Amino acid sequence: MQEIVINVKKADNRMEESYKNLRTNIQLCGSDNTVILFTSCSPNEGKSSISFNLARSMAEARKRVLFIDADLRKSVLLGRYRISGNIKGLTHYLSGQCGLDEIIYATQIERLYMILSGIVPPNPAELLDSRLFKMIVAGFKNNYDYVIIDTPPLGNVIDAAIIGQVADAAILVLGAGDISRKFAQITLEQLKKTNCKVLGAVLNKVDLRENGYYGKYYGKYYGEYYGNYTQKQDGGK
Repeated sequence: MQEIVINVKKADNRMEESYKNLRTNIQLCGSDNTVILFTSCSPNEGKSSISFNLARSMAEARKRVLFIDADLRKSVLLGRYRISGNIKGLTHYLSGQCGLDEIIYATQIERLYMILSGIVPPNPAELLDSRLFKMIVAGFKNNYDYVIIDTPPLGNVIDAAIIGQVADAAILVLGAGDISRKFAQITLEQLKKTNCKVLGAVLNKVDLRENGYYGKYYGKYYGEYYGNYTQKQDGGK
């Protein structure tokens, strides 16, 4: 198995604690929730960062984790984590250009493995809806404790709903102030139509300075991690 080096920025202790809390909440939802997709209503809500860091946190808790970048349309992970080299990804395999063992990469984080998105295909929805994709996800359940799948925003394209057919559960990431309540409800209903269990939502980019005790406790940290509260996270998905 090939190995890639991920340039992971060490998060603040309070942020690490928030990922541990998310990890624990998912585990308490039941042992049958091993394939979990993350989606959002629109771009720049932070789903890619949250899903990857959750996968990293699970691996650090001694779980064998596979992170799949299934955003075949506009992945940000290669650039964000400065992954270089001749990387083959999910689209290469689903389009018959390579074998499965050529797209699963070990990382320098023990027990964390990755499948990157690969080249942008002309037919992403069709590839994700293929029998081949469903077969490999079913196989991954036997080899990993958790499979975390980052998907495109469901409010923009149908890909997350397609992946929802093979996932055990889903989590919706919402950027505070980025979308309307109605838009979030519409996206949630669309996700539920796939019969994929929705575990809950992660509210991201919250200005906690205005929320009493918790604002005092977490406010400074979120300011450092997410930047200006009045702006969207730069390049986040």
